[in-house]
Amino acid sequence: MACSGSGSLSISLFVCLLSAALLPKGATQTITAQGQNLVTGNVSVIEGETATISCRVKNNDDSVIQLLNPNRQTIYFRDVRPLKDSRFQLVNFSDNELRVSLSNVTLSDEGRYVCQLYTDPPQEAYADITVLVPPGNPIIESREDVVSEGNETEITCTAMGSKPASSITWMKGDQILQGEETVEETYDRMFTVTSRLRLTVSKEDDGEAVICIIDHPAVKDFQAQKYLEVQYKPEVKIVVEFPEGPTREGENLELTCKAKGKPQPHQINWFKVDDDVPSHAVITGSDLFIENLNKSYNGTYRCVASNLVGEAYDEYILYVYDSRADGGPQKIDHAVIGGVVAVVVFAMLCLLIILGRYFARHKGTYFTHEAKGAEDAADADTAIINAEGGHNNTDDKKEYYI
Repeated sequence: MACSGSGSLSISLFVCLLSAALLPKGATQTITAQGQNLVTGNVSVIEGETATISCRVKNNDDSVIQLLNPNRQTIYFRDVRPLKDSRFQLVNFSDNELRVSLSNVTLSDEGRYVCQLYTDPPQEAYADITVLVPPGNPIIESREDVVSEGNETEITCTAMGSKPASSITWMKGDQILQGEETVEETYDRMFTVTSRLRLTVSKEDDGEAVICIIDHPAVKDFQAQKYLEVQYKPEVKIVVEFPEGPTREGENLELTCKAKGKPQPHQINWFKVDDDVPSHAVITGSDLFIENLNKSYNGTYRCVASNLVGEAYDEYILYVYDSRADGGPQKIDHAVIGGVVAVVVFAMLCLLIILGRYFARHKGTYFTHEAKGAEDAADADTAIINAEGGHNNTDDKKEYYI
């Protein structure tokens, strides 16, 4: 084992020599903690905080316990600290445990520490101290401060000076986004991680926060965010201010063009598709006013709004109805028409029945003067004379007609 000390008879040199004397001569066997009587555990500690190393003995037979640093220098021999580093302090010492704390941990303290039990053969258990260095505040930047809808932008997030290397994820709203990550190791075993996120924006992204989330064992909820500023072309809608109902001859028409965009539309124009706007129409900013309507004004009126990103429009179709009309075009009520037809048919049937009964009660009568018994006359002249003899020998014959 390595022994070091200052002076001719320092405590650390004395303890080192004593330890060597207690070891069996020629013994070189090293036994780890697994399955043995001596146990310890690895420690992860954030830089600047305190690490605690515990050497525990399951069944001690009065053997000596000591703790060595990664350079095999004795930190504690039983309850004695030979090493002149006041950051090491005894937390607990008993037959079954040697527990030591190390305050204000630095990267130079990282390494493998040895718990040693003087038995035959000697036992050793190893505790690795890992020093975690949290990254600095994340730096988030964008390629451009303002981007137009439909275009792509790039945002970078950098986590500097961490150990181990950080990992970076992105979020926009409830959506998890994946960036392109690069890791750079510096000379002092530290890491700088940069993530680049590319995304195509829409007008809905305006004002949306893009969040860079740093994942590192030494920190929690470490993040930075940037709000998107997206420019988009106008959204246009024509609103009829007057009249509320159908447009009629002689009335007035008032339309308002409502336009919203980013930046706010700087120009709003009114047009009539395939024709000119009536000469006496009044255009004031986003409003169009036409008085004393007539049918010559019928057509499609278009409002166009524009800004630096582009332009958009909305249309209104004008149809002027007669002033005599109570309203716009009426819908045909088929039920009413069917009812009228049914009433007419019923009336006609009733009329036919009444006429039939009338003619049945007022019948027509005529007589046929046929010579009754003419067949008994001796000759034709006699038959005629009998026929002209009046109605004495005749019966009335009646015929009915309708």
